Amino acid sequence: MNSNTEKAQEIESTEPEKTDSEIKNLSPSATTNDIPEFGWSGYAERINGRFAMIGLMAVLLVEALSKISFLEWAGIISQ
Repeated sequence: MNSNTEKAQEIESTEPEKTDSEIKNLSPSATTNDIPEFGWSGYAERINGRFAMIGLMAVLLVEALSKISFLEWAGIISQ
């Protein structure tokens, strides 16, 4: 091997490995600096939590408007 090849290999080995989002050049979300990634990530957990809060508010709204519990309204239990 020549010295140019050895230097190139040294440079490649010292560079940190890139994540999927860095390879795909994904930009951060509009609301956070997190970059959407597949799998268990802080961004995914934050989005799941937000959807859970929206679902809970929808259930409470159904109960408030119908004046019966959500489980009765959905037909899961009968009284």
